[in-house]
Amino acid sequence: EAVKGSVWMSAQDWARSWKAWLRGTLIGFPIGAMPAGGAEIGTFLSYATEKKLTKYPEEFGNGAIEGVAGPEAANNASAAGTLVPLLTLGLPTTATAAIMLAGFQQFGLQPGPLLFATNPQLVWGLIASLFIANLMLLVLNLPLVGLWVKLLTIPKPWLYAGILLFATLGTIGANPSVFELGMLLAFGILGYIMRIFGYPIAPAVVGLILGPLAEQQLRRALAIGQGDPTVLFTSPIAVGLFIVAAAAFIIPLIMRIRGRGEVLTQLAANED
Repeated sequence: EAVKGSVWMSAQDWARSWKAWLRGTLIGFPIGAMPAGGAEIGTFLSYATEKKLTKYPEEFGNGAIEGVAGPEAANNASAAGTLVPLLTLGLPTTATAAIMLAGFQQFGLQPGPLLFATNPQLVWGLIASLFIANLMLLVLNLPLVGLWVKLLTIPKPWLYAGILLFATLGTIGANPSVFELGMLLAFGILGYIMRIFGYPIAPAVVGLILGPLAEQQLRRALAIGQGDPTVLFTSPIAVGLFIVAAAAFIIPLIMRIRGRGEVLTQLAANED
C-alpha cells in the first residue's frame, strides 16, 4: 500500500487521476499543435479545468493529485503537438521546436509536406521517439526522483552561472570568435531585460531562428512580384496569417492596458 511520499500510486490516486489525465491530454495536444500555442497555455488551462471540476477544492495548492496529473498530461501532450506545425508547416511554436528546426536546416532538410515523401524515415522516427521518450521518463524518473528533488535545492546564482559557463564554452567550441561572444552577451542582457518586464523568452528564440528564413522568403516574394509589396496581400491564406500575427501582437497589449497582464507575466516566469 502506498504511503505519503511514496513514488507508487494507491488505488485511490489512480481513481482520482485517470480522468484528469484524459482531460489534460485532450487540452494539451490541440493547443500544442496551434501555431500560437505552447506547453504553458495548455498546462494552465488544464490546471484551471481540474480546479473547477474537482470534488476536493480545498486540496488544491496543497498537493491535489488532479492538479498534478492533469497539467503534466497536458504538458506531455502539447510537447507532441508541437511536432504537427513543425513537420507540416516548418513553423516552430516553442524554443525547443525552433532548435529542432535549426538542426533540420543545418542538414539541408526543410520541414513541410514534402518532408513526409522525401524523408519518411525521419518523420516516423520522430513519432516513434515520442513513445520511447515516455517509456524512458518512467524508467529514469522513478529511480532518480531523489536526485531531481535535490537539484531544486541548488541556489539560482550557482545554477545560472553554470548555464552561462556551458553556453560560453559551446559558443567558443562552435566558432571561436570575439564577435559571437559579444552577441552571446548582448542576447543574454536582452533576455534578462525581457524577463524583468515580464516578456516571454521563447518568441525571441523562435524569431532568431526564423528571421533569416523569413527575410529570404520576403525577398523571393518581392522578386516574383517585381517589387510590388501588394503581392504579399493577394492570397487569402497570407491575409489570414497577417491577421493572426496582428492579433497575437495586439491582444497582449490590450490585456496589459486593462490590468490583466498577470497571466502573461506568469507564463513568462514559468519558462524558468
